[in-house]
Amino acid sequence: MKILKSKVFIVILLIFLCVLIIAAVIFGLYMKRVNAYQDMVKHTIISDVDISDLPDGIYTGEYDVDFIYAKVEVVVKSGIITDIIILEHRNDRGNTAESLTGDIILAQSIDVDAVSGATNSSTVLKKAVELALTG
Repeated sequence: MKILKSKVFIVILLIFLCVLIIAAVIFGLYMKRVNAYQDMVKHTIISDVDISDLPDGIYTGEYDVDFIYAKVEVVVKSGIITDIIILEHRNDRGNTAESLTGDIILAQSIDVDAVSGATNSSTVLKKAVELALTG
């Protein structure tokens, strides 16, 4: 009976160690993905666009940095941005960044301040607008 309890203990210990190793590998892969996402956002360059030269129309752009994704439509009429429609915005806590579209319309420029607490989503939304306007 004592030998059976010892074998059961060893099996349980091995199972626990396997689960622990698998969890560590999954966590490591997740952290690698998070670091890549943060690096992508950090190195995103946003260039302002001369809107006055754009023909009237609806321009679609999207930008994806893995954890945050945005797809927008930008309406241009007579060289002025008249509307920005967010078609999709996948984010964690960055919903407040969606107010940025109003700032872009008012400034007629992508070069507006990020929304506090939603800096990464602000970056992704501004890049999506830029890509819409630059094709």
